[in-house]
Amino acid sequence: MIVGACVVELHIHDCQSLKAKRGVVRSIAQRVRNRFNLSVSEVGGQDTWQRCVLGLCAAGSDATTVRRSLERAGDFIEGLHLAEVCAVDIEIVHLPHEEGWDPDDPGALE
Repeated sequence: MIVGACVVELHIHDCQSLKAKRGVVRSIAQRVRNRFNLSVSEVGGQDTWQRCVLGLCAAGSDATTVRRSLERAGDFIEGLHLAEVCAVDIEIVHLPHEEGWDPDDPGALE
């Protein structure tokens, strides 16, 4: 199993309150969820008016596909022009997974 994580750091110009920032962040997060079927969460900068860090996550069976999906999501966020993208960092993790795992095998959990 392949898990991809992406951190997108944003600077939201002309934002004068946390309420205004939340509106922009929600809009970006919902659009990314709808378009790319990724998990999206604000993971940093929650107490600042103009800074936001979004975490995006995808899982799949092919590292290239997972990376490409996260890269396209980063490009999409930049193309929205709702906030300036300051940095994008992507990590791909290969998790061990055994094919043919049988949940009825009593020795499978040992």
